[in-house]
Amino acid sequence: MKTAIVGLVLLIGFPAIAQTNQPVAEDFKPSALNQPGKPYPQVNSERRVRARVVAPQAQSVTFEFLGGGKYPLTKGDDGAWIGVTRPQDEGFHYYQLVIDGAQVPDPGTLYFYGGSRWGSGLEVPGSDQAFYAVKEVPHGQLRLTLYYSTKANSTLRCFVYTPPDYEKDASKRYPVLYLQHGGGEDETSWGSQGHAGLIMDNLIADAKAKPFIIVMANSYVPGSVGPGRGPVATNSSGAGPATNAASRGVVGPGGRRFDFSAFEHVLIDDLIPFIDANYRTMAEQPYRAMAGLSMGGMQTRGIGLANLDKFSHIGIFSGGSIALTNVTDMTTFKQRVKLVFVSYGSRENGAASKANVEALQQAGINSVFYESPNTAHEWLTWRRSLYQFAPLLFKN
Repeated sequence: MKTAIVGLVLLIGFPAIAQTNQPVAEDFKPSALNQPGKPYPQVNSERRVRARVVAPQAQSVTFEFLGGGKYPLTKGDDGAWIGVTRPQDEGFHYYQLVIDGAQVPDPGTLYFYGGSRWGSGLEVPGSDQAFYAVKEVPHGQLRLTLYYSTKANSTLRCFVYTPPDYEKDASKRYPVLYLQHGGGEDETSWGSQGHAGLIMDNLIADAKAKPFIIVMANSYVPGSVGPGRGPVATNSSGAGPATNAASRGVVGPGGRRFDFSAFEHVLIDDLIPFIDANYRTMAEQPYRAMAGLSMGGMQTRGIGLANLDKFSHIGIFSGGSIALTNVTDMTTFKQRVKLVFVSYGSRENGAASKANVEALQQAGINSVFYESPNTAHEWLTWRRSLYQFAPLLFKN
């Protein structure tokens, strides 16, 4: 997002209310996220998007990025509506079509879960996209995994990434990273929009990161959302109290109050024991990490501080930070926490979080701040954050 709001992840381009009249480079290519054989939407070398949809009976059609950026399309004699946007940020974008006031997915694209609904997505090629590209390297597996939660009284779903060599040596065990999505997203997000598996495959192939398992679960577990309103979460330094994740309620989609404690109980009491029992993990605190983006970063901060006996590495991507005042027992914190990693896009307000990281460094805590160049509250920031974070994990 271009605004600094944590708790609802919306990816947008430069705001606009009308099509541009400037000359456009005619080197458009289909988005990499189109359905097979579908030519639209297209992206050109200027990072403009050309959209087209056939709706001969429609009176108006608008192309809208989720969170901002609206472009009215023009109807041709063939009944197709077409238009071109201004240049957009590199990386992944959620969008939708509005046809006569109805918000609908684009029939030309694959669908992604974001903004609390399944909808369209497109990819503007990034200048550094090689680190999350499909390459001719050994690939791990992204496994859809069902587990029963006693805390939620329900069978829940997560995705588990296992490294390329996981099946080759049945005696080998691996550290684990629990990696959380942002607000309005779900357990599919890091594997799909985030390319977490491809990022790890490439890092491992380049010997830049040690192989480890990644678990991606849904934060919206039964009991986590209610009709009331809680304190609004902001993209702040995160310097407030964090004695327990339950104190970090936020307002989610539709004004519903989101309570982190429900997911914390599922994670600690159900998911971690299930993963340790069903995957070849190194089931001790030094070999377990947690990270997340936006709302997931806030969860990581709260859950991590409340469960120092469970996690040794903490990653917060665009979701606040840990201040010295949050560390109530410095000796225990230094003994148990091997890394605090905080990241933001350069167009986010990460100054206070950077100052918190510097204070942790001065106190002798291994802490790293990363700023993604030329990005805001968006997936390219978080892909880059994982790429920087993963090589720092489980080094010893």
